[in-house]
Amino acid sequence: MNYLRRRLSDSSFVANLPNGYMMDLQRPTPPGSSTSSPASPATERRQPPSLPGQTQTQAPAPGNFLSSFSSVVKSAQMAQSVAAAAQAKSAAAAAEGASAGTAQPPKPIVRKPKILLVIDDQHTDWAKYFRGKKLNGEYEIRVEQADFSEINLASYVTSGCMVDMQVTRGGSKVVRSFKPDFVLIRQHAYSMTPGEDFRSLVIGLQFGGVPSINSLLSIYNFCSKPWVFSHMIKLYQDLGPEKFPLNEQTFYPNHQQMVSIPSFPVVVKMGHAHAGMGKIKVETQQDFQDITSVVALAGTYATSEPYVQSKYDIRIQKIANNYKAYMRTSISGNWKANTGSAMLEQIAMTDRYRLWVDSCAEMFGGLDICAVKAVHGKDGNDYIIEVMDSSMPLIGEHVEEDKQLITELVINKMTSVLLGVSTHQPSSIKTTQPRRSQGGHRSASASPSQSAQGSPQRTRSASTSPSQAFQPPLPASSGPGAHKQPPQLNKSQSLTNTFTETLRGNQTDDEAKAETIRSLRKSFASLFSD
Repeated sequence: MNYLRRRLSDSSFVANLPNGYMMDLQRPTPPGSSTSSPASPATERRQPPSLPGQTQTQAPAPGNFLSSFSSVVKSAQMAQSVAAAAQAKSAAAAAEGASAGTAQPPKPIVRKPKILLVIDDQHTDWAKYFRGKKLNGEYEIRVEQADFSEINLASYVTSGCMVDMQVTRGGSKVVRSFKPDFVLIRQHAYSMTPGEDFRSLVIGLQFGGVPSINSLLSIYNFCSKPWVFSHMIKLYQDLGPEKFPLNEQTFYPNHQQMVSIPSFPVVVKMGHAHAGMGKIKVETQQDFQDITSVVALAGTYATSEPYVQSKYDIRIQKIANNYKAYMRTSISGNWKANTGSAMLEQIAMTDRYRLWVDSCAEMFGGLDICAVKAVHGKDGNDYIIEVMDSSMPLIGEHVEEDKQLITELVINKMTSVLLGVSTHQPSSIKTTQPRRSQGGHRSASASPSQSAQGSPQRTRSASTSPSQAFQPPLPASSGPGAHKQPPQLNKSQSLTNTFTETLRGNQTDDEAKAETIRSLRKSFASLFSD
């Protein structure tokens, strides 16, 4: 268009045009007439006849050429503007639809549950404690429980760990394969008993990168008791004998070094065992030589430690931030308090006990579940002898509470490790103190130092097995002058209650307690003889 305007405005171009050409372009064309030059007959003959029903299109007049060209340009511009408006309208409609879609509630997303492998015996159904619980409110927890002896595995660099489980449920054999996301280990990974070396499974779980409680590093380190005791020696050297009274121990890598002992009696422990197995009390040099020959046949290491004449055993356990302390007194008279009949009582948690278990909980990168075992001797001193990890047995009347604590600990750990969400952990330390009996006389509360060195506070309870929870105290009378007929009890219950009431009435008199224990043994002897 601009080109035509320039050409028409050129005077030389207009001067060269024929006379009357510009006038003819500007003259209006009458309808029905043609301004084109007359065509020759030959040209007319070459034009094909129009088909019937076809509309003849009239050629635009030369006078309307400029206006037609301008209208075409305007039409193109208008078409472009209409297309842009339509595109903007469609984009606005799409945005409005997207905003309306977000206002609607999203569809629930079905997430794959996280698999928790619990290595424990069938006495505790851990699936019951995790039922209905979710990780961060999103992921359900699928519990697979089996013993160490019932699982096998294969670990890979890229795909992780695959576990094959063969268990017997209700008389039928169940075989399953799965990839665990987390592991809770409640069994010993190693014992010198034939067929109880499962350290290869621990290595496989570590190879597959499976997180666990306690950590697989600590589980593997706890497969050797002298190795754990060596870390306790480090705590003894750092804290001192007053704060961390560790019992002395001698390590022999083989029987050849077991020559002599400076003093007797001693306790010899062979290899790595649990629940009092492989433990012998030696009182003379001749007996020590005899046990040396047994160690030679066993082909293992051994340790010896001075024998402590104990009044009772102490156990301080820690599950996350919860602390409990127990006292176990042997009734059967066996020098092993965990063998035979024993009385289990919960005692007050002191700062001294808390220091022991907190110090041991820092070993091997941290122990979420652990317990410290000590012996309170007749000389009034405490002697720490052992540390237990997450495979420790749960004892006392708070077993269900301890299981709930372990459940919450596992859920918080899985949420943190698997989802990267830090769960809110209470900063306050929870200590479960013994329940005070409503009736009867109790001695005044002792200070932490007195409780550590003397007889600690106790709650009434008695049991005939160290693994059983002790019985709750008997209800007191409703009034000071109320006289209530005692319930009918069998012979063993009467003996237990008499023994418990005697201990409760005079806790500080050691002679009275010893006399009571002797009379109780005689009573049990007469009971079993009947």
